[in-house]
Order: sequence, then structure tokens, then C-alpha cells
Amino acid sequence: MKITEVRIALNNQNKLKAYASITIDDCFVIRGLKVINGSQGYFVSMPCRRRRDGSFQDLAHPITNEMRIEIENRVLDAFEDKINRCNENESILFGNIVTSS
Repeated sequence: MKITEVRIALNNQNKLKAYASITIDDCFVIRGLKVINGSQGYFVSMPCRRRRDGSFQDLAHPITNEMRIEIENRVLDAFEDKINRCNENESILFGNIVTSS
């Protein structure tokens, strides 16, 4: 199984920084992943729902640690790319073009 697409929707709340969707093998989509700014940096939270007792239950999650790492790496890379593109666009819009020599 391969992650064939990652979509990021930025969100500027205190801890919740983005929502993500991933497509696996161009045929299966998982929506509702979240990029969270935690005490030790960014991490990816799987889609979940709140139970009646107030606890949370994952709706979808990887079974192997390797797949969890792949999902987290791909989502966080896409998140960083989206932030960088937004920062570049903002710089161009406001005339703050920075060049390095």
C-alpha cells in the first residue's frame, strides 16, 4: 500500500494547525487526520469520534508502526510544504521578496 495523495487544509487554532486527507493506492481516502502542535512538536492525530463516556475512539488507524511513520512523515511534509507556499505567496503579495546570494 502506498500513499498516493495528501491534501492539507490549514487551520490556525492554538494547537490544531491543519486537517489532512490521505489517498491510498489511488482508490481509498481517509479524511479527518489532524496536524497538532504538541509539547514536543507537530504530530498527526488519526480520525476519531467521541464516545458517550467522553473518551475518544480512532475511526481509522495504521496497524503497523511502519505505516504510522509513513503517514506521519507524508502528512507533516505536505503540511510544511503548504506553509512554505503560503509564506511565499504572502511575501509576493506584500512585496517582501527575499533573495539569497
